[in-house]
Amino acid sequence: MQVHETAVVYPGVELGEGTIVGEYAVLGVPPRGVAAGTLPTVIGPDSVIRSHTVIYAGNRVGAAFHTGHGVLIRELNTIGNEVSIGSHTVVEHHVLVGDGVRVHSNAFIAEYSVLEEGCWVGPCVVFTNTLHPLCPRAKECMRGPRVRRFAKIGAGCVLLPDLEVGEWALVGAGSVVTADVPPRAVVAGNPAVLLKEIAQLSCPYGLMDRPYKEPGG
Repeated sequence: MQVHETAVVYPGVELGEGTIVGEYAVLGVPPRGVAAGTLPTVIGPDSVIRSHTVIYAGNRVGAAFHTGHGVLIRELNTIGNEVSIGSHTVVEHHVLVGDGVRVHSNAFIAEYSVLEEGCWVGPCVVFTNTLHPLCPRAKECMRGPRVRRFAKIGAGCVLLPDLEVGEWALVGAGSVVTADVPPRAVVAGNPAVLLKEIAQLSCPYGLMDRPYKEPGG
């Protein structure tokens, strides 16, 4: 385990064997009103926490976790194995992230979102979770998007609250998703509309018949 001398590690943080913590990273920050060390923070083995990453207390993170530079991860998230979070991305609290998820740089993952196993989120994607901002009871019905297994969200997309992107679906870059996306669908636009099924996609460079092939398919 290697922790740079400029990093700050609060009480209650458990770092797995082989983990590397870069310059000026801050791990285990207590949320407001919570004493340091009260919420255990676990980061699994062989993880790489790059410089200026801030991870709040109460996160449970699996093995081989990687952050880019300047990542912010708020409290009380559950993050699986082999997850990668790109530079300057923000993951808010109470988010569930499955194994093998990739979130690229400058994304915003809102509270109460779900990213299932193997899904992919492009750069500058925004998840939202409040239907009526500044409503006096808005915090009672916060619900983030649910991105199901192996779905892919293209760069610059916006996902509205409390919707589902189905398994293996593909959302084209720059789309605004306002309703559920069926499994294996390809959608794009503002608002995003159904274009085709992923089985109908072909490689424009002739490298393979289909760019997305499910196991056993």
